[in-house]
Amino acid sequence: MPEAVERALASAEFRDIRARDRLRSLLQSDLPPRLGSPGEGFGPSAVFAQPPHDLPALLRLADELEQLARREAGERALVWKCASCNARYAVPVSLVRPVSIRCERCGTPVELSAPHSLGEESLIDPFLGVVNTCRRELAVFFREAMARGWPVLVSEGERPGAAAAGGDSVRQ
Repeated sequence: MPEAVERALASAEFRDIRARDRLRSLLQSDLPPRLGSPGEGFGPSAVFAQPPHDLPALLRLADELEQLARREAGERALVWKCASCNARYAVPVSLVRPVSIRCERCGTPVELSAPHSLGEESLIDPFLGVVNTCRRELAVFFREAMARGWPVLVSEGERPGAAAAGGDSVRQ
C-alpha cells in the first residue's frame, strides 16, 4: 500500500477492525484474491466492500475518514521555494501577507504571496496534508461506490520504476 493510503486508513475502522488491517488481510492472506486483475501491472483483486450488505459500514468509514481529516488538519502554512537554490519557506496561513524577502542561502528575492505559493502543508507534519487529502478522496470514492452499487475492490500493483531501478519488484 502506498504510505499515504496506509496512514489514511490506519486509525479508521471498518466492521470493528482497522480498515488498514482489513486491506492487508485481504491482500496477504494464505488464499490469494480470487477476482481478476484491474489492469496491467496489478495482481488479482479482492472485494473490500460490496453493496447492499456493506453500505452502512462503508458510509461510517467515509464519515470517520472525513472526521479524522478535519481533526488532524492542525495549523496550515503556505510554502514557497527559492527559484535558485530550492530553499523552502513556510508561513502560517493566518499570517500570510504579500512580501518579498531575500533567500537566506543565496540572496535571490523570493515572492511570498499566496498566488506564488507551492500550496498548503501542515506545520507539524508536512506529509499529513497528503494523508488528509487521501482521506477525503477515499471518503468521496466510498460514498460514490455505494451510491452506484459498485463493489470496492483492492489489488496490489508494482510501483512504477521499481523494475527499471534494477531491484526486486516492489509491491504496493
